[in-house]
This record gives sequence, C-alpha cells and structure tokens, in this order.
Amino acid sequence: MNNPAMNSATPGVPQVPLLDDDTIAFGDEDNANKEFVHPYIVIFHLVFRCAAIVVYVLCGWFSDSFIASFVLVVLLLSADFWTVKNITGRLLVGLRWWNYVDDDGKSHWVFEAKQNRVNSNESRLFWMGLVLCPVVWAVFFVFCLFGLKFQWMLLVLIALTLSGANLVGYVKCKLGAKQSLSSATTEFVRARLLPGAAGFVFAAPAPRSTANTGVI
Repeated sequence: MNNPAMNSATPGVPQVPLLDDDTIAFGDEDNANKEFVHPYIVIFHLVFRCAAIVVYVLCGWFSDSFIASFVLVVLLLSADFWTVKNITGRLLVGLRWWNYVDDDGKSHWVFEAKQNRVNSNESRLFWMGLVLCPVVWAVFFVFCLFGLKFQWMLLVLIALTLSGANLVGYVKCKLGAKQSLSSATTEFVRARLLPGAAGFVFAAPAPRSTANTGVI
C-alpha cells in the first residue's frame, strides 16, 4: 500500500531528490543514537582540509620550493572542496548545494535540505570543521599581510575562497531548511560570494551572449 506522505508534492514545483541519499530517516533511533553512522565519511571530511593546513605550516621545513608547496596545498584544498561539496555534506547533515545553467544561459543556484534526522556527533564535527578551517586561513592571511608575504597570501586567498564557498553554501542550505528558498537567498550568494570565488573555484567561462536576453 502506498504511503500518501511519500507521494505528496507541491503541484508545479520541481522535485530534485538527493542522489543516493544515505541520511538517517525519522524514527531510526538505533542509527541516531550511534556515536558515528558514517565514520569513514567523517574522516574524509576533515583529512584533506587539515592536511592542507599542516602542509602550509610545515612545508618550509621539507622543501625550499614555493611552487611545489603551492601545488600540493592547492591539490589538497581542491580535494577537500569536492569531497565536502559532493559527499560529506549530503551524507552527514543531509544538505547539498549546486548550480546549473538553463537553456537561456542563465546560472541558477540550488540549495537543498533533507528533512531527516542526522547523527548529532557527525553534525557537530561537520559544522566544526566547516567553520574553523576558514577561520584558521583568515589568521594566516593576517600574518601574510603584515609580513608582506604576497606569494603566500595568494595561496591563502585560494584557501579562503574554496573553504568559504562551502561554508556559505551549506549555511544557505541550513537557513533554507525551515522556509522556502526565495530568489533573495540565491542572490545573496551570487552577489557576495561569486565575484571573488568564480575565478578560483569554478573556472567558469564568460556567460554566453544570446539574442533573447538583455544580460550583459
């Protein structure tokens, strides 16, 4: 027998399910009370971002090559960005943010929140890692600024952009979990985050010009 609650949907509103969703359903008390439901996912949520910080701090002890250190830290930051954006946020806290371009060439930002129970320990570690790492990179930026280390400042800016993009995206998902996401919410990210993050994070080409739109 079909469950009416599972078949209910708002007419005219596109439903975009979370792919391969593995969050904890309501009423699943056994999983909710476990210390960790996804221990390996928790590790991968922290390992790349922590490794990037450690390599940044200690790279001078093992190599005098700025380029080698720069490339290694950027690779770790990129792996962290992809992992947190596509895997750990979806599995640990039931949140996901993403972007698509419609047929008219307009970019749309989507922020999803799965209304399911999540493990409290995993949620706590997820948000702690998501918030603390940008704070650490912000401290590094201050040291680079006052120390006039402009090469390292560029690396720190990349780190702030990548970690900050995930932070803002998931905060937007969290805030939208209790209310419908209006155009104002997407405009916040578009106006505040994208101008500084697009070049480093997405490497997107210039918007396609079309004869049917007046967007420049």
